[in-house]
Amino acid sequence: MADLKIRVDDITFGARWEGAAPLTRAALRPWLPIRSQLIHCKWSGESTWIPFGDKRPDVGFENHTSHPAPGDILIYTGDVSECEILFPYGACSFNSRVGQLAGNHFATLTSGMERLGEMGRRVLWEGAQEIEIIEEA
Repeated sequence: MADLKIRVDDITFGARWEGAAPLTRAALRPWLPIRSQLIHCKWSGESTWIPFGDKRPDVGFENHTSHPAPGDILIYTGDVSECEILFPYGACSFNSRVGQLAGNHFATLTSGMERLGEMGRRVLWEGAQEIEIIEEA
């Protein structure tokens, strides 16, 4: 069973919390459910993101990477760029207008991977998509 359920329009994914990111998990739990717009990345390649602006979880680097695999979900807690969740669907190198970033890998998809490319194409070609992230009971 998945720890998280992620819905992007009519596509549903299951994900598990990453054990190597317990502080990030604790910081994000009060944010759930997350309901927002998923938009395409400008600099990071085949990825989408949820911008949070000045809202930041109180956690530093933990289980961080700049090169997530498709289905690895990161949060950049923000210091040189705005806080965001990165949701890659293909080849990704996490960057911003100020250069390379590293985000905390806090969750990994466990189901729905076969529709990840479709989700990315929709966001790229059709624009922002509704996203909801909830914790499974």
